[in-house]
Amino acid sequence: MSINRPGNQLGGKASIVGIGATEFSKESGRSEMSLASEAVAAAIADAGLKPSDIDGMVTYSTDNNPDVEIARHVGIGSLRHFSRVHYGGGAACGTIVMAAMAVATGVADAVVCYRAFNERSGRRFGAGVQDLPNAATAERAQFSWTTPAGQLTPASWVAMVARRYMHLYGATSADFGRVAVAGRRHAANNPAAWFYNDPITLEDHQASRWIVDPLHLLDCCQESDGGQALVVTSAERARDLPNTPALIVAGAQGAGIDQWTMTSFFRDDIAQLPEMKVVADELWTSSGLTPADIQTAILYDHFTPYVLMQLEEFGFCGRGEAKDFIKDGALEIGGRLPINTHGGQLGEAYIHGMNGIAEAVRQVRSTSVNQVDKVENVLVTAGTGVPTSGLILGVDR
Repeated sequence: MSINRPGNQLGGKASIVGIGATEFSKESGRSEMSLASEAVAAAIADAGLKPSDIDGMVTYSTDNNPDVEIARHVGIGSLRHFSRVHYGGGAACGTIVMAAMAVATGVADAVVCYRAFNERSGRRFGAGVQDLPNAATAERAQFSWTTPAGQLTPASWVAMVARRYMHLYGATSADFGRVAVAGRRHAANNPAAWFYNDPITLEDHQASRWIVDPLHLLDCCQESDGGQALVVTSAERARDLPNTPALIVAGAQGAGIDQWTMTSFFRDDIAQLPEMKVVADELWTSSGLTPADIQTAILYDHFTPYVLMQLEEFGFCGRGEAKDFIKDGALEIGGRLPINTHGGQLGEAYIHGMNGIAEAVRQVRSTSVNQVDKVENVLVTAGTGVPTSGLILGVDR
């Protein structure tokens, strides 16, 4: 028996109404719980709500801060919904999707999504998996196929994909560098960014030290301490709150065929991001929008090659054409598609993508330090190389 799938009905039901963050640093000097509580309290205040108005919380499975502890610290009180989304940075937009679903179905009235860590002064994700304890899990078993070959760190995993992409499509290290230059140029105008007042040139990128060929240091995102939170409520309620709401026009999650976690090396073609294609197809289909309707994008930039690949998966250009699409400042303010106007994870901070969602809200509010003209719709993506997620945020007309 075939079942007619009605399609993604989430769009237009909920909005992001509050954003809050700590400072972004390399040594916070505070507990991760302190960072999480500060960001959550700031987001609730920005929304014009009281802690007691919040009845739902969503975070990442990798976050160390229990929702009930934050609720007690901030004064939230009782919770009707609490959930976590897996796959590291791939969870970013997924937290908002989960919150929007809760609000749209009446499971919760106002949900705060958060991520906080001392990723620089504490456990550094970029250090790799070689020191993880053995465990009889499927995810740990995956690493047994790749770690003996020296594939120990996220940079080494992405380098494999990047080299194959370069071989197939003629992309160069300089093409990747254009992504880094755009991010740092935007960060240079952002007082909240770690690299405020510190832009780079393409020559700086090319001269930066190698991490794993073909990745330079400036192809790799930062390691950061900090917290970021956002508040989601119904689109109807959002219209009565102080700040311009960012309507959740569409939201989606995606995992591809033969998906592994950051090491999907056994696919027929590793120079693609099929999990992001699942997200792209869902966002375009459910929203009725096309790439031409997007004025600016927040593309997950933990490593620069994946930004080029995302442009292709979302249809801003054809397969292998991103290197040409991004030339001549196309990704910077005034270009055809300004991206990561806060500086991204390369320039502002690496908060597992949550700070990028906050920047998309600022673009909708017209309060970004690098404001794009006449913003109607902003595309946001989450982590690449893993099961992932995405959003389209827009102006509520």
